[in-house]
Amino acid sequence: MPDIELELRTPIKKSALRAIGWVSFGLGLAAVSVLVGQELRKRYRFNHRTPYDFYSHAGAHAASEFGMGI
Repeated sequence: MPDIELELRTPIKKSALRAIGWVSFGLGLAAVSVLVGQELRKRYRFNHRTPYDFYSHAGAHAASEFGMGI
């Protein structure tokens, strides 16, 4: 009897491990894709700067005006 139980459990374990392996591979691939996409976007934005981006106040939105005394 133990031999029959062992034979029945082995394919289930093998298919479960295979499924877990594919899911892990897919998640790893998705994570690498996100990181590569982020890096490509950073490079694209850096290479497509405008002359206004070189000023220190470009794009800065101050919450208050200068010299209000608060």
